[in-house]
Amino acid sequence: MDEVVDVFTDGACKGNPGIGGWGVLMRTAGRSKELYGGEALTTNNRMELTAVIRALEALKRPCRVRLHTDSQYVQLGISKWIHGWKKNGWRTADKKPVKNAELWRELEELANKHEIEWVWVKGHAGHEGNERADELANLGAASLARQ
Repeated sequence: MDEVVDVFTDGACKGNPGIGGWGVLMRTAGRSKELYGGEALTTNNRMELTAVIRALEALKRPCRVRLHTDSQYVQLGISKWIHGWKKNGWRTADKKPVKNAELWRELEELANKHEIEWVWVKGHAGHEGNERADELANLGAASLARQ
């Protein structure tokens, strides 16, 4: 597990809820892979989570991953908030059910297979990997809008 896989993820939603898309750019050792998809009725946060889940699913073996996201919801959720949610029976501090709990559970299970550094990047600020993930997320949403 010495090579680092750089992963850039993003979600998009046309209306919230509305037609959504997710995008992933993966890079390692001079190779890159792009993934995208969408859902007919979803939220931006669900698409942000789905992008990360699809990226981790695409890894064929345990990897060192540097995962770049412009979603503080994802970055803080997986690195900080999830511990409290689990301790509270998947409830928030104010005793409400955690939104998207099934996606958080799936993300945690996949994340545990890898060594991940969670990196937050400012969205729409010219960060090349993030900009491409954003384009892919919009492609995912557009592919549904055309159907």
